[in-house]
Amino acid sequence: MARSNTRIQAVMHEIQSRIAARIYGPGARLPSVRAQAQVMGLSVSTVVEAYERLMAQGVLTSRPGSGFYVEGPVAPLALTEIGPKLDRAVDPLWVSRQTLEAGDAMLRPGCGWLPPALLYESGMRRALRTLARASPLELAEYASPQGQLPLRQLLSRRMLAHDIEAPPQQIMLTESGTQAIDLICRFLLEPGDTVLVDDPCYFNFHALLKAHRAQVVGVAYTPQGPDIEKFEAALQAHAPRLYITNSGIHNPTGATLSAVTAHRVLKLAERAGLTIIEDDIFADFEHSPAPRLAALDGLARVIHIGSFSKTLSASLRCGFVAARPDWIDSLIDLKIATSFAGGRLAADVTHAALTDSGYRKHMEALRIHLAQGMHTTLSRLAKLGIEPWHTPKAGMFIWCQLPDGVDSAALARRCLQQQVVLAPGNAFSPNQNAGSFLRFNVAQSTDDRVFSVLAGALREERQHR
Repeated sequence: MARSNTRIQAVMHEIQSRIAARIYGPGARLPSVRAQAQVMGLSVSTVVEAYERLMAQGVLTSRPGSGFYVEGPVAPLALTEIGPKLDRAVDPLWVSRQTLEAGDAMLRPGCGWLPPALLYESGMRRALRTLARASPLELAEYASPQGQLPLRQLLSRRMLAHDIEAPPQQIMLTESGTQAIDLICRFLLEPGDTVLVDDPCYFNFHALLKAHRAQVVGVAYTPQGPDIEKFEAALQAHAPRLYITNSGIHNPTGATLSAVTAHRVLKLAERAGLTIIEDDIFADFEHSPAPRLAALDGLARVIHIGSFSKTLSASLRCGFVAARPDWIDSLIDLKIATSFAGGRLAADVTHAALTDSGYRKHMEALRIHLAQGMHTTLSRLAKLGIEPWHTPKAGMFIWCQLPDGVDSAALARRCLQQQVVLAPGNAFSPNQNAGSFLRFNVAQSTDDRVFSVLAGALREERQHR
């Protein structure tokens, strides 16, 4: 009887998961009991009982001679129910929550940002003191929907250093880089549209695209950029609407886009009518600028975005979008509809900090610090048999392969018990083919305990095998 109940509950869970993921909306007709039984390899009587129990709970309704239908209003969106079922330790939302909710005692070599001591604290304090003396208008009023002009003018000049011609009227400020992508997805995507991402790529791309009900297709990434043959094959097979990537310092691999690959990507994009979102959040970490798709394309089909949470402050939420003029106009309307208007304070503090005389020196010192941290972390990981997929030229990330047979998700669970948060490879991989990889943040890997805990967890994993 217990085994029968387990099977019935399995059917109920399958149906409820599909409703939570909005695969079955209100009024949707379910598969017939025979079809459901065949798909799940169960008896018809088991499925009938599951459907009957769901009707008793008010989840389904029966129409004689027609079948079973979903009852009630639209289910609340459950992101964890969308897409393949992943081990919770490699789920992108799990990784984000573990790193964001970790207490002071937790070590976070898997997180994606600098420790507070390496951010521009002195410049931020000076900027805040300056703003404290600002007029009541600046302290209390909404900003214009497009964002503060002085910061947009500064961003325009900064982008010229990467050969991107974006006058201030083609730039819109946002609350963050994530909001920038969210607004672009609202603007360009319909549910069911296909979006290309790198494999591996920043894990929150996955979560955000789930929320937009997009179909995500991963394209293998190389040290020079996306694998061109696989990129072209994906364009032909899936007719994607968007491609989201980093072209400066890539997250999580630390690789940089080559000029040859950039030109090939743009030629294929033009032929396929593909729009590209270029996330340039790590621009200030580079020692020498890599090619930018937006520079080569002239913002015709490339949308360039960025923010300052990685260099100024993660607490200060300020980002931007640079795009063609007609798209900026529509994005401003969307921004008004979804957040009304931006705040002045974040933009003004960002502008004051970036134009402070110390910011350039701070970033020069930070780049040297990270280069030293990269060397030290690579050396310490090598002693544990953990090898880099690629040695980055700049930035804070190393994409590393574990010793043969070690699963990164299992290792992450062991390390979490010892107060160390790791970033398992499959959280970054839409194709789930990075189970033996971890992303390390060299700026968060300075504590000896990171490596002692790793060493112990690796021993336990080998013994377990």
